[in-house]
Order: sequence, then structure tokens, then C-alpha cells
Amino acid sequence: MFTPIIILCLLTLPLVTAWLVKMVAKSKAPLAITRYACSGLGLCFIFFAIGHLVKTQGMIEMLPVWLPYRIVIIYATGLLELAIALALFIPALQLRAAWLAIAVFIVFFPANVYAALYGVGLGGHQWGAVYLLIRAPLQLILIGWAYFVCIKKSSSLLNSNSAAAK
Repeated sequence: MFTPIIILCLLTLPLVTAWLVKMVAKSKAPLAITRYACSGLGLCFIFFAIGHLVKTQGMIEMLPVWLPYRIVIIYATGLLELAIALALFIPALQLRAAWLAIAVFIVFFPANVYAALYGVGLGGHQWGAVYLLIRAPLQLILIGWAYFVCIKKSSSLLNSNSAAAK
């Protein structure tokens, strides 16, 4: 049941570390919030991908039995998560990767609902429907982080750079 805590730690680790280094160094340079926020989201997606590629059987159990090609779906989604993770570390791809991350959180959420309702899978789903009281807010935090810190912050930087260039 430590999975949500691990996810939140991975999400915030690069940004908190960069802020602490800035404070210790007493640097006046602005903190590259978007860069570190996207790195944290990238670490989360590496964690998610590892789960899909290493804990495959538990992930398969999270899908309805009537769904065909469940193992292929799990491996494909693991590779998709890995691709998103890598893109989140590349500044030119971060904006698109953050949008894709939001889409993945929304599209994959029904599998989490199914797993929680049937008490199958990994990472706390065995708790049953009560796990959704943890999982749903976590999903909202991840979506909010991707949008407000990775996308919106990045978009405001792009707009200020365009205005400065004029």
C-alpha cells in the first residue's frame, strides 16, 4: 500500500531537490520549475512502466477477463509509459508528453476502478472499492501536476519568450 507514497515521492523529488540545492547554494537564478516537474512526472512513468513490464500478471488481473489480448495490452501500455517517461526528460517533447500523460491517466482509470471493485491486481487494489478513495485523488494530483506545472507553466514561459522576442 506504499505505492501512492512512492509515486508522490518520485513526482516531487527532482523539484524539491533542485529547490534545496538552490537554497543551499544561495543562487539568484530562477528555478527551472517546468524542467524539474516534468522530470518528476517522468520518474513516475518509469515506475509505471516497470510495473507493467515486471509485474505483468498482477496488471493482467486488473483487466476484465473478457478483454482479448490482455498480456499484449499490458506490455504495450508499459512501452507507451516508457516512451512518455523518456519524452518528459526531453525539453522539446515535454509539452506533448505531458498532454499524453493526462490522456493516459484518464484512459487507464477504468482499469483501476475495475481492479478496485473486484479487489484484484497490485498496489492496493486488493483493498477493494475503498482503494478508490486513495487512487482517485492521486490520479487528480497527477493530472493537475501535468497540467498546471508541466503544461500551463511551460505555455506561460513560451508566451513570455515570444513577447520578449518582439
